[in-house]
Amino acid sequence: MWRNIASNAMTFLVVLVFLAGGFLLWAQNEYSAEGPLTQPICLQVQRGSNFGRVSRDLAEQGAVSSDMLFRLGADYTDKTGALKAGSYLVPEHASMSDITEIVTKGGASTCGTEVVYRIGVNTAQVQVRELDPETGRYVERIEFDPASAEPRPEGYDAIKSEVGTRFRVALAEGVTSWKVIEELGQIDILEGEAGDRPAEGSLAPDSYEITPGDTRADLIARMSQAQEAILAQAWANRAEGVPYDSPEEALVMASIVEKETGVAEERPLVASVFVNRLERGMRLQTDPTVIYGLTNGEGVLGRGLRQSELRKETPYNTYVIDGLPPTPIANPGRASIEAALNPAQSEYLYFVADGSGGHAFAATLDEHNRNVANWRKIEAEKAQGN
Repeated sequence: MWRNIASNAMTFLVVLVFLAGGFLLWAQNEYSAEGPLTQPICLQVQRGSNFGRVSRDLAEQGAVSSDMLFRLGADYTDKTGALKAGSYLVPEHASMSDITEIVTKGGASTCGTEVVYRIGVNTAQVQVRELDPETGRYVERIEFDPASAEPRPEGYDAIKSEVGTRFRVALAEGVTSWKVIEELGQIDILEGEAGDRPAEGSLAPDSYEITPGDTRADLIARMSQAQEAILAQAWANRAEGVPYDSPEEALVMASIVEKETGVAEERPLVASVFVNRLERGMRLQTDPTVIYGLTNGEGVLGRGLRQSELRKETPYNTYVIDGLPPTPIANPGRASIEAALNPAQSEYLYFVADGSGGHAFAATLDEHNRNVANWRKIEAEKAQGN
């Protein structure tokens, strides 16, 4: 009898193991299989949330076939403790495995409402926009100038308080440190003083995620650390023979390149012109440095340079001084820093606007004079058209 009982128990155990193995195989396939979503959704993961809440939300939105299986799969892959708060775009037919990766990988949120504080070279703007999951495009809801919009536009305060709203500061390439400090003071979710005006060129133009209660000083520190890292990497990868004695001198050149062209592909060529001039002992003769000497980077000149200003000796008047000015004249972006340290190989010594938004480059003065004459003709035709 005992032999029969043992035999039956063994058979039952084998069946259980077989069934368990079959269930595990089915669960693994289901966890990795194409999901039921027929269109993308924006999933909000709140601070302090857990996989239980997220799984119920996903099930309610029809993103997973089983909230229990989603939780079990996350637990089985040891990711339940890696959940990150944020707003995440879940694409159509995303598997449970895909969704687990999305909500645990973290990083910048990818959907929902965001408030972007844009600090431009001459202007600033607050932009409230929302990503439409179906089209993948942002829909703008509110825009205003933070310095002049009092009271704030209707709906702005409510949006700021919504759970899941994200905030960013977008710093334009070529903005001055004075402008950054001025505009950070207008951002109403930041706290504290920004501190002393950072050294010109020391802030990295980029997009920075912020949260209500962050301090201005901490944000400035992040911008400075980012620029230090960019400059250090570019300096380590610099071309052989570039005429700078230090990374700081390269940063000065990068700021000049930044202010001289807004055309990305021109930066290495513009850098080559100034490098060629340095190597031949020629003065740089660039208007943006003269302007910085007059404004100290505080606001815009708002007019053309006078001949007396071009002749006046200041530390930044590169029509008068030899070599580089003493400091950068703006905060250059990564591309301009890399261009300054890896300029194009060219014989160019001159450039002038060509009427298309870019520049015409020349290796000789005669050629340059022809380009200048052409540019003046274009300007005259534009004036007649007005």
